[in-house]
Amino acid sequence: MSPVPKRVEADRIAWRPSASLETLRRRSRLLSDLRRFFLSKGIQEVETPACSVAATSDPALESLQTVFTGPGAPAGKRLYLHTSPEFAMKRLLCAGCGSIFQICKVFRNGELGSMHAPEFTLLEWYRLGIDHHRLMDEVAELIRTVLPDSVHEQRFSYRELFLHHIGIDPLVAPVDALRHAAGACGIGGLDKLQLEDRDAWLDLLMTHCIEPALGTGMCFVYDYPASQASLARIRPGTPPLAERFELYLDGVELANGFHELNDGAEQRRRFQAELRYRRRRGLPAVPLDERFLSALDSGGLPDCAGVALGVDRLLMGMVGAQHIDQVLAFPPGLA
Repeated sequence: MSPVPKRVEADRIAWRPSASLETLRRRSRLLSDLRRFFLSKGIQEVETPACSVAATSDPALESLQTVFTGPGAPAGKRLYLHTSPEFAMKRLLCAGCGSIFQICKVFRNGELGSMHAPEFTLLEWYRLGIDHHRLMDEVAELIRTVLPDSVHEQRFSYRELFLHHIGIDPLVAPVDALRHAAGACGIGGLDKLQLEDRDAWLDLLMTHCIEPALGTGMCFVYDYPASQASLARIRPGTPPLAERFELYLDGVELANGFHELNDGAEQRRRFQAELRYRRRRGLPAVPLDERFLSALDSGGLPDCAGVALGVDRLLMGMVGAQHIDQVLAFPPGLA
């Protein structure tokens, strides 16, 4: 008998799921529990397309692409897989559908690591007539429903965290002060970093100096700098603040929520600023979602707050997983 080629032997090994069967059963129960939570509140589940002719303009994200060939596109039409169902869901809100939720796969190119996968499961929901503070209450209620042991909860403004952990005011500190704080926190290789703006330095300090100190349980961070408000309302003041929050569970970023901007002209201005930033950084130009902008221009988006929550990371917290592959049936490369 001839020996089995190494490639064939590797394929025989690689077919098994990376998550345990018990974890996959836990995932199934979690999805059922999430749906039960929203349906008990009368919130409608929706489903929107994964492919669009538009892409995200967010410089921190890169859309995966595909090409459709068929009727109307014999030479091929470029489509982008959504990084979030947000724009399509907001079009439904503009059409008058009321409070809604969706659980779906989303796609982000270039993301791969212990907490990241290019394809992952996102829970996104929108609640009419509330702001980001009241939405934080509902997010906390959801977490306690599916993870009863996670009862400890803290809430801090973005400014409070920086003052407490680093001793600087992130809303007014100049870049030189942020660079000095990064050195004082022990972040290495600063001489090789080419960070263009304050927000890049703030993100560096948040991820390296503050997030590791957030501890266990739920930690909500709210009222971000106005410069970090791509889709959130900005509350006037000195300085103005983005009506946005993030939730960390046991120190891991889990959810990002907004008191939603419903001004079409202002949203277009922000998207165009992101496109200019992309050009300066040498990032690919992308088409804006004109249907979404038209929906905002119609004046139909009601006062609402929305949030996106990573289902895989939530499951990781529930089962004590250290790598996202431990909660996926088949990780990237083995599907």
